[in-house]
Amino acid sequence: MAETRYYATGKRKTAVARVWLKAGPGDIQVNKLSMAEYFGGNHDPKIVKKPFVLTDTVDTFDVFATLKGGGKSAQSEALRHGISKALLEVNEANRVTLKKAGLLTRDARQKERKKYGKKGARASFQFSKR
Repeated sequence: MAETRYYATGKRKTAVARVWLKAGPGDIQVNKLSMAEYFGGNHDPKIVKKPFVLTDTVDTFDVFATLKGGGKSAQSEALRHGISKALLEVNEANRVTLKKAGLLTRDARQKERKKYGKKGARASFQFSKR
């Protein structure tokens, strides 16, 4: 019999995480690397594991994810968003806890474009009267 896998997509800024959950000891694999190898030493793993902690499913699911776009911080938050949505596929009763923690809403903030005649999105060049 085929084992059940749960799929969801998480997003943050321009980062996109495709996440698969399956029953297992709790390993997290990102782009065929372990989470520590992929994100490096200065990354906090609690960000990614927060949905599991809130739903009391720590060490019950293995995570396989592919990440594209954005930086490491946005990618870790996209992974957290994907895991949260996949946990809804597992059990719809998780919705209340995850929603209250704000893990189901996609953070849609993007970088504002640079405007013409300006130094940046809003910053202007220094004005000189004379």
